[in-house]
Amino acid sequence: MSKELAKTYDPNGIEDRLYQKWLDKKYFHAEVDHSKTPFTIVIPPPNITGQLHMGHALDNTMQDILIRYKRMQGYNALWQPGTDHASIATEVKIIQKLKEEGIDKHDLGREKFLERAWEWKKEYGGRIISQLKKLGSSCDWDRERFTMDEGCNKAVTEVFVKMHEKGYIYKGARIVNWCPVCNTSISDAEVEYQEQAGHFWHIKYPLMNEDGTPSTTEFLTFATTRPETMLGDTAVAIHPDDERYTHLHGRKVLLPIVNRVIPIVEDAYVDREFGTGVVKITPAHDPNDFEVGKRHNLPVINILNDDATINKNGGKFEGMDRYEARKAIVEELDQMGLLVKIEDHVHNVGTHDRCKTTIEPMVKDQWFVKMDELIKPAREAVKNGEIKLIPERMEKNYFNWTDNIRDWCISRQLWWGHRIPAYYCDDCGEVVVAKEMPKVCPKCGCTHFTQDPDTLDTWFSSALWPFETLGWPEQTEDLKYFYPTDVLVTGYDIIFFWVIRMIFSGYEQMGEKPFKTVLFHGLVRDSQGRKMSKSLGNGIDPLEIISQYGADALRLTLITGNAPGNDMRFYYERVENSRNFANKVWNASRFIMMNMEQALEKTGKDITTPAAADLQPVDQWILSKLNTLVKDVTDNMDHFELGIAVQKVYDFIWDEFCDWYIEMVKPRLYSTDDAVSQNAALWTLKTVLIDALKLLHPYMPFITEEIFCTIQNEEESIMISKWPEYSEDRAFPAEEKAIETIKEAVRGIRNIRTEMNVAPSRKASVYVVSENDEIRKIFEEGKLFFASLAYANEIMIQADKTGIADDAVSVVIPGATLYIPFAELVDIAQEIERLKKEQKRLEGELSRSKGMLSNERFLSKAPEAKIAEEKEKLAKYEQMMEQVTKRLEQLA
Repeated sequence: MSKELAKTYDPNGIEDRLYQKWLDKKYFHAEVDHSKTPFTIVIPPPNITGQLHMGHALDNTMQDILIRYKRMQGYNALWQPGTDHASIATEVKIIQKLKEEGIDKHDLGREKFLERAWEWKKEYGGRIISQLKKLGSSCDWDRERFTMDEGCNKAVTEVFVKMHEKGYIYKGARIVNWCPVCNTSISDAEVEYQEQAGHFWHIKYPLMNEDGTPSTTEFLTFATTRPETMLGDTAVAIHPDDERYTHLHGRKVLLPIVNRVIPIVEDAYVDREFGTGVVKITPAHDPNDFEVGKRHNLPVINILNDDATINKNGGKFEGMDRYEARKAIVEELDQMGLLVKIEDHVHNVGTHDRCKTTIEPMVKDQWFVKMDELIKPAREAVKNGEIKLIPERMEKNYFNWTDNIRDWCISRQLWWGHRIPAYYCDDCGEVVVAKEMPKVCPKCGCTHFTQDPDTLDTWFSSALWPFETLGWPEQTEDLKYFYPTDVLVTGYDIIFFWVIRMIFSGYEQMGEKPFKTVLFHGLVRDSQGRKMSKSLGNGIDPLEIISQYGADALRLTLITGNAPGNDMRFYYERVENSRNFANKVWNASRFIMMNMEQALEKTGKDITTPAAADLQPVDQWILSKLNTLVKDVTDNMDHFELGIAVQKVYDFIWDEFCDWYIEMVKPRLYSTDDAVSQNAALWTLKTVLIDALKLLHPYMPFITEEIFCTIQNEEESIMISKWPEYSEDRAFPAEEKAIETIKEAVRGIRNIRTEMNVAPSRKASVYVVSENDEIRKIFEEGKLFFASLAYANEIMIQADKTGIADDAVSVVIPGATLYIPFAELVDIAQEIERLKKEQKRLEGELSRSKGMLSNERFLSKAPEAKIAEEKEKLAKYEQMMEQVTKRLEQLA
């Protein structure tokens, strides 16, 4: 052995170097190979505008753990990477940049704007990829894709045209989320609900008399948070079974200000228990009202322009901003005596997650995907277990979406994105959906067409991600071999926006599920449990953590204690613990290698595999513990219990291997007279370390690679080494039981010595007394290391208590009692002197404390907390005095 580890573990010194080695060796790359079983994961494509955050770090660490594990198991493992064009997020960023240059998007024009967008993609698109590499992500970067590359564009067009032909895609006027600042419809995923202080305005509408005049005495009262939308009311609704309003069935009310007579409709949507049980119905500006309107054939009156100012349907309020109009309408209602009261009300308001503007539900002419039939196979797949959701409780959320799904608005009023392949005849307006611009209008014969200006919702293209990245719509070898993929790892917050859409798209386009398992993780929150956000300023940059502690420490922190679907809190103390663990592994490895080197220098021979008879029980114990660990960890990994698996590896390395086994074999390493025993110890140390490193590798790839490549010369990388497997030949239950017996004895002796304040440097005789031949044999065979661990100068093993002093301190374990002569543990004269000094100090403290607590002046003037503190001190001193007195009596 000539190679050696650096004296101290410095992740900055090894991580970039090792990652480049893996890239150069093409370890991440996968090609079709029918001699191997494929295992595929597609990355949830991060936005090209993205900066690596803790959610990305967790998500990609989990994927990397799974892909590295499967690669080591011999699977042909493909982790398919790529990025998302993120229509609205990117467009917002580019518009902001143009504004800084004093340029308006519309002045620039569509073509020039798109040129700038591609420049932006070129400059910033690779940023998050380079950050994922810092994390250690072993994606097949040779296959990197982009949701607007030529292949994805072809796939999107293919799907749109095909689904339009089948009647699944249509254009129609329906209610959508509208952003008045970005001037586009947005998906539900881009609506962020924020708690805002608002009001409930209680308003009353006059009932209409039979003679067609409004009543001056009868009114219907309701409450609303958006009074300005009354300009578009086309009904008020009551519950059909609400006895309070039975007499109003078929009646009408007058819509004040607008002076429009509108009907009272009965609909089960109304909550009888909420407020007055009356709801105003504005089909153009509320999704629930829109559905009520459809059921009752109500007119749809839109009162807003695209910029959220009032349009011509608002009469005298036309041109006013929505909030300006709200104020004016409330004032007018008050003057008319129709404003009953105003209540403060805190409620969730939908805002656009990009520009933070309050969104407006509006009826717009848009492109939609008809969902009622498409969703059926997606629902059935999870119901019958063809697709497994982990944790299982996510099924409830999943079915909540599938059972209440609405048609999907897929058009966006943006320039950056996949342009909708719909073409309008310039003469007759005929709409032609085709893969490319038609040459002749099928209706009028015109040869001039204008393409629909809208682009598709980003989720439309990412819904095709599992198969479009493998070459679809072409039937490529990659597609046949790697599809369906195996696991999707994602946050529970996009179960509908992405997961469900990929599933129904897979069944519709491929006739097969897109993946077998969906592994959901929770959010990474701050140490107080708050969601990380810019507004709170509590975000933690993973790159800073990597720079300070290393990628391995960050990865271990994110997975330790992590359970599928559960949120986790991020503490810096946990990162420090992870770094400390890395140091522990590093230092233990250096210790082993240093002893291997010394043995080589002395004997001139490398470590050899010992004969079975040369292994001591302690060697068999650690090999057996490792063997069980391999079985347990493999089982945990197969069940996606990544947090449980790594905790077992962590505990084994830190506790069993470093704190016990290494300490147990030190006397054999330092002994020069038994080369066979020393070789067996060194072989066991090296063997166990290498297998433990393999189990740890998916979690901490860098440190495990550096140690692995330094301690052995047979294999060039731990990444492509074989995952350890359970072997009956390495199961030693009797030896496990034996060493656990010795460990229990050591713990008992150490506890006694700690209680008696005995320094580790003070050695003492230890008697092991047992009538059981087997137990005596255990201690006889382990005598050498037991003496070292028990701080003993000699070990006597006997069947009875003969020759042991009556004052000997005892430790009882199953089947045996251990005795230590009292005088050997403690210098009695010195201990008595120390205890008397302590007794005198405590007498002073007790006198002072009792004096204070009997002082009426102190009790009447001191704060309650101070008195309580003093009482606690008194109780503590009394307890200490009792212990000191008892100890002095024993010594006397």
